[in-house]
Formats: sequence, structure tokens, C-alpha cells
Amino acid sequence: MEIVLAITGFIFVVLVVTWWADRLRISAPLALILVGVAGSLVPFLEVPALSPELVLVGLLPPLLYAAAVNTPLADFRSNLRPIGWLSIGLVLFTMAGVAVVVQPLLEVPWPAALAIGAVVAPPDAVAATAVARQVGLPRRVVTILEGESLVNDATALVSLRSATLALTAALSAGAVLLDFGRAVVLAVVIGLVVARLAGLFFRRLRDAAMTVGLSFLVPFTAYVLTESVHGSGVLAVVVAGLTLGHRAHREQSAEARVSARINWHTVQFLLENAVFLLIGLQTRQIVTAAWGAEVGTGTVIAVCLAALGTVIAARLVWLVGTRVFLVRRGGRPWAETLIIGWAGMRGVVTLAAAMALPFDTPGRPVLVLIALVVTIGTLTIQGLTLPPLARALDLRGPDAREDAIESVMILQRATAAGLTAADEAAGPNDRETVDLLRTENTHRLNTLWERLGRPGSERETPEAARRRLRDVALQREREVILDIRDEGQADQTVIAEVLSVLDLEEVMTQRVGDRHDAIRGALPAVHSIAEACAHLREATDIAVPTCFTGCPDCEREGLTWVHLRLCLTCGNVGCCESSPGDHARKHFEHTGHPVMRSFEPGESWRWCYLDEVISD
Repeated sequence: MEIVLAITGFIFVVLVVTWWADRLRISAPLALILVGVAGSLVPFLEVPALSPELVLVGLLPPLLYAAAVNTPLADFRSNLRPIGWLSIGLVLFTMAGVAVVVQPLLEVPWPAALAIGAVVAPPDAVAATAVARQVGLPRRVVTILEGESLVNDATALVSLRSATLALTAALSAGAVLLDFGRAVVLAVVIGLVVARLAGLFFRRLRDAAMTVGLSFLVPFTAYVLTESVHGSGVLAVVVAGLTLGHRAHREQSAEARVSARINWHTVQFLLENAVFLLIGLQTRQIVTAAWGAEVGTGTVIAVCLAALGTVIAARLVWLVGTRVFLVRRGGRPWAETLIIGWAGMRGVVTLAAAMALPFDTPGRPVLVLIALVVTIGTLTIQGLTLPPLARALDLRGPDAREDAIESVMILQRATAAGLTAADEAAGPNDRETVDLLRTENTHRLNTLWERLGRPGSERETPEAARRRLRDVALQREREVILDIRDEGQADQTVIAEVLSVLDLEEVMTQRVGDRHDAIRGALPAVHSIAEACAHLREATDIAVPTCFTGCPDCEREGLTWVHLRLCLTCGNVGCCESSPGDHARKHFEHTGHPVMRSFEPGESWRWCYLDEVISD
């Protein structure tokens, strides 16, 4: 009963603090650590031990897998060079820098100094992802930070293994490099094999629950198998996660993917927040052990602060020195460099690796305290200042309206290909069905087009009206079904199935609405989306409009337009495809003028009807 109460209370605190941090718009990891520190000072509170086995085997594999499986493999590949420079080069550089600072202050053997350097070197995947989501950084910056934090643990843990071995045996540089290469090769091979085998099972499983259950086994299987042959278990988990995430749409059913996304999101949310609370709860125990060591208090404070400063400074120095390899030409390279250099928060791996140091390691209590100070210090200093720094540098996350434009282009091409395939597969009696599919696809495209309308417009779009009325209808339908259930007029299993259908439709409607509102309130896109199109290149940027008050055809026919479009050849003003008249397209079909642009205030994107390409 005590264990149940302790777990329940722990999860309750995690949920409350996370909710509170979200309401106050502060970093949840930092809030949880501070609450944990306060909790560690309560005398009667029994603090759960943060054992290395719990973290490295129980928590780290699922957390890394959840992050890796949602990381686009294409983005990871395109940023492989900066990820490699950070996850390997920077880790080794930081390890050496910390060792040089710690060794003379504590007078410990060089292997012990290198060991604590390896412990504090890697930024944490959970911390980086959590802060990046809160700040809203550009996608490439987020990809680099997440990719670095996925791979750098392998470099750090392999280096830590070599350093601890050097405490009891002589190791050459060649032996260390050979061990590192062997660990990487084994991790990549085993990770790919595990992903391939899991994928074969995914293809044959029809039950979503079975698929999700199998996915929970993947990170632990990859980790344990690789560690048993002295490879890098964390790297094997990352390889398996990246591979399975990339192939999910070919190897898993839609139901399985949705179920896995929901379940893994819940697991990730609970674990990553629980981790930071656990870190804070270790404070009193670690500080007490360090204060009981044979090192003066002044020396302990000095070495902790020196290690913290070295970790922060080493990252900035490395980023400035290797900037040419990390950021692309164009854009704002110095701003990206500074943001990446300041996003070096440490987390649970640092503390767990420190606790994994052998008990006979010279100065072990102080070394563990160094890891705690670096973890809390970076989360506090960098975690609190990263959001205002990003705002000061004017580095913004993905533009929602730009994403909507790209969505239109992608769906337009996919829809055309899908309708062609349906036409080819249709029989003589399927023409009405094909026409119905064409109407449904047109509705989907119109929904995306409506997202690009004028922000703040008082005119309700057809899709917005449909969502509003459908929501009213859904609520009434649910009330009637619940009345039938309560009166016992139908089988309860059937009632549950019908309610689940309504729940699914309501969730989809809400998500579409939330996305629509986010895009309508975003700033106009400023970057080109589409590849070069001859018609777009040859078209003028603006034409003299034939009308400034609205769509003349709609006025003549007594219709209401949604958004306006301007023909860049003759200046004709017509309504968009979401409007009942669809006069802009009709004008193209009548005149053959291929390029039109938005005629909404603050918008400049253009569309080619012939090539079905969009651009700013």
C-alpha cells in the first residue's frame, strides 16, 4: 500500500507542477527540479533512489525511442554534419575542458577527471526537446538540437566506460578509438536489425493494440542486445527509432499509427517530467555526501562552479570555432549559432552517469555533486534565458501560414494522382462513386485554401460554418445516444461503438479548427515554397485590378465570396475555390491566364493553375 501511495503521490505532483508551469508559461523541467529540490529538504519525506540501472535501462531507452521515432529521418540526414560535430566533437572537447579544470582543483587522477568530463558533456535529449518546444525555434535549429541530444549520449557513455577502465588498467589511445568504433558499428547494425524485424511483425499484425505493445519492446530489446556485446545501447535505440519512424506509414496501419502516437505521447509526457522531479529530489542526499568528503567546502564550491562555467563556455567556444560546419550560408548564421550554443541544458543522463561511477573512484561524492550542479545550473541559467534570447535575436519557429501554403501544394499533387488512380481502377458502374470522391477531394482542398484568408475577417467561411454547425449537431447526437443508453433501449456494446465514432469525428473537427485558427492568426509567409515555375517566373508581381470592392461576378449573381484572387495577366478580380461561384478558376478556364495571386491584405502568394504550383 505504501508503494502505491508513493507512486500515486509522485505522479500527482508531476501532473500538478506541469499544469501549473504551463499556465504560468515557465519551463516545466525547471519547475519540477525546483519542486524536487524543495521536497528533498523535507525531513520526513522518503526520497526514491535514482539508481543508474533505473535511468540507463528503465527510463532512457523509451525516452530516446519516443524522440527518435518522431524525428524525420530526412531532416536528420540533411543535418548530419552539424549533428556529428556537436554529438561527437563537442562532447570530446567538453570532456577534455572539464577534466583540465577539475583535475588540479580536486587533485584526482586524470582518468577520474576525464570521467566527470564525460558525465557532464552531453546535453540532454529531454531537456533540449522540452525547451525547444516552449521557445518555438526554427525547424532546422530544433532538428540539430534534437539530433545532437539523441546521439551524444552514446559518445559520452562510451567515453565514460573508457575512462573508468583507465582507473584500474592502462589504456592506449588506439584501444580507446577501437572500442569507440566497435561500439558504434555494433549499435548501428543491431539497431537496424531490430527495426527490420519489428517492421516485419508490424506488417503482419492487424490489431493496433498488439502493434503498440510490440513497439514498447523495441527500445529495450535494442538496448539490452547491444549492451550485452559491449556496444552503445543508446545509439542502437536511436537507430531503431529513426528507422521505424521513417517506415511507419509503410509498415503499420493507420489505426496502429494513431494508437502508437497517443500511447507513446502519454508515456513520454509522464517519463520526461518524472525525470526532472527525480533529479531535484536527489539534492539533499548528494550534497550531504559531498560535504562529508575529505575536501574543503571552499574547494567543493569552487570546483562545482568552475565545471559549470567550463561546460557553458566550452559549448560557445566550439560553436564559434566550428560555425562554418554547423550553419548554412544565408539566413542569420550568427543568431542560429548563438541559440544552438546557449541551448546546452543537461539532464537525467548526466546525473545517472555520475551515479554509475565506481564507488572506489577518487573524489566520487564531489564528482556526483558536480554533475548535479551542472544539471541544475544549465537548466536554470540557460533554460530561463533561452526564450528571451530567441526573442531578442528575432528567431521564430515555423510560420503556420507558410506551412498551410505548402500543405495546399502537397495535397493538390496527391489529390490529382489519387483521382487518376481511381479513374483507372473504376468500372462502368463506378462513375458516380468517382464523382463523389472528386467532390470530397475538392472539399479537402477548399478547407486548406480557406486557411489562407484574411486574419480577423468577420465573414465566416463555408468550412468554419460547417464546423460550427457540425459541432452543434454532434452535441445533440451525443445527448440523444446517452438518453437511449440510460433508458436501456439498446445494447450497451453498440452504444459504445456509436459513441466512439462521434468522439473520433469531434476530435478531428476540433483539430482542424485549432489549426485553422492558428494559421489565420499567424504572420504572412515570407519565403518561397514551390520549385521554379516558368509561368510564375514570367508573371508580374501585381496587375491593375479591375475592381476594388469585391468579386463583380458574385455581385451580379447575388453570391457571397470568401476570399478574393487577382489575375496577374489582366487584373480580373474573382472569388476563391471555397466561394460558391469559384470565379477565379472560371476566369482561368475561360481566358487561359495561368497565374493569379491573393487579393487579400497582407498576402502576396501566387498560384499557377497549369502547373498547380504555389509561391510567394
